[in-house]
Amino acid sequence: MLVAALYLILGGAYLLVMPLVVYYYLKARWYVTSSIERVFMYFLVFLFFPGMLVLAPFLNFRPNRREIGA
Repeated sequence: MLVAALYLILGGAYLLVMPLVVYYYLKARWYVTSSIERVFMYFLVFLFFPGMLVLAPFLNFRPNRREIGA
């Protein structure tokens, strides 16, 4: 029973928790990174790719609509 709970916790962390952290890290740092940090970002996306596919339909990181005064 302990082993099953451990698998469930590690699987949840791999598929839900860490990809969510990676998404917010990418959102915060995407336009201000150095080349070394961008390689690290690509590595994180590759490492947590299955979880990022699970979360992708539910996240929206598009910029807000601009208000143009007329």
